[in-house]
Amino acid sequence: MKRRPAEPKVASEKAERSLCEALLSLRTVDEMRAFLDDLCTPAEREALRERWSVVPHLLAGEPYWRIHETTAVSITTIGRVARCLEGGAGGYAAAAARVRGPRAAPAGGSSKRGGAPVASRRAP
Repeated sequence: MKRRPAEPKVASEKAERSLCEALLSLRTVDEMRAFLDDLCTPAEREALRERWSVVPHLLAGEPYWRIHETTAVSITTIGRVARCLEGGAGGYAAAAARVRGPRAAPAGGSSKRGGAPVASRRAP
């Protein structure tokens, strides 16, 4: 008799909601840092830091090449974050606005979801 793979006990959507609720429950930077230490590998933490570090530069309209020179983050990653700012779910812009104040996310973005305009990758 063949064994069939076990069905997941918790549906993916429910598990994601539970993760979001856990993130929202943390109250301090130290609590969040401890949670991320437990949740993520060092490489995953680095990828998250890199993506987040380019958001303010993109919101400020800096060109990709300058962001790369300043942060050492790859052009590919910068482009991925820029695409999310342009047409993503709005998470980067919402977080940036809350962390840095309403001036962090310029109004009048070109995306269909109201994201901030981002700079071109070309050098001036």
